[in-house]
Amino acid sequence: MRLLITTILLAATASANVRVNLNLGVGHPIRRSRTVVVRRTPVVVAPSARVVYAAPVAWTRAVVARPPSNRLVWEDSEVIQRNEDWVDSHFSVKNSGDALILNVDGRAQVDFAEVHFGNGQVQVVDFNESLLQTGTYRLMDFGDGRRVDHVRVVARARTPRAKLTVVMKK
Repeated sequence: MRLLITTILLAATASANVRVNLNLGVGHPIRRSRTVVVRRTPVVVAPSARVVYAAPVAWTRAVVARPPSNRLVWEDSEVIQRNEDWVDSHFSVKNSGDALILNVDGRAQVDFAEVHFGNGQVQVVDFNESLLQTGTYRLMDFGDGRRVDHVRVVARARTPRAKLTVVMKK
């Protein structure tokens, strides 16, 4: 039993540092070439599903207050390490709300985020490698209560570790 647990831990540790070329979909509005670490299984879009990329939105720095817990619909986090360099993080939202918020604990440099809506539309938010300090930032507002399938964030830690948390509010 102990050998099995050790083998699983070693396999998980080894796979955490596997680097791959960044996979951007056909029609993706950003053309940066990058090698990234992918720890979570990326969301697979069925071949029959039509993905439409909207024109990219340039991110504007807006520090916001974290919403009270009764306004939160969904939340997920991932910790990235400085020695990993760029990390491709996927957050499976599958909820409806009116805004997405990005919380950073530590310092992180963010390349871009993709917000995949339930109807196949994708909005790319170009952070243009902005350096974010510990804080809570507006990622995207959409006051119509849209359904978000998943969010993808490409970032790297600029402290030994940085925690990225994506929050949906209503």
